[in-house]
Amino acid sequence: QGCVRYKTCYYSFYLSCALALAYCGYPPESDLYAKADAVCMRLGEYFQIQDDVLDAFAPPEILGKIGTDIEDAKCSWLVCKALELVTDEQKKVLEENYGKHDAEGVQKVKDLYRELKLEELFHEYEEEQKAACDELIAKIEPENFQELFKFLLGKIYKRQK
Repeated sequence: QGCVRYKTCYYSFYLSCALALAYCGYPPESDLYAKADAVCMRLGEYFQIQDDVLDAFAPPEILGKIGTDIEDAKCSWLVCKALELVTDEQKKVLEENYGKHDAEGVQKVKDLYRELKLEELFHEYEEEQKAACDELIAKIEPENFQELFKFLLGKIYKRQK
């Protein structure tokens, strides 16, 4: 989570929002910064997990690239979640195939992800994050700042690439 927080949450979401607040004259002690931080941390984590899922499951012609997280042994949400759910036999499949530049091994990992229903788990997570973000956004005052966060959420919610 620490990597996601600094790699995605702050860089991709919070800093631009904080800059907008500063530009509009809100002092650093304004509670708007804390509210922006809360929304942006959720958005950033959601975005990164979504990216991990798209890397494994989105067709390359839609994604615009061939995902390589499995071959590159990335510490993705999918492999972390898989490790929480696998049996000893399934764990062996992961250990033997994760991080190998071998199409057959990559397919075995993807098949295991499907067997564990990780895509479905992600869709449940996605709906939970959307509801949580909507709730946080609704608490932001003045209301005109809600539009910024609604825009950001709209850009990533159910994205395909």
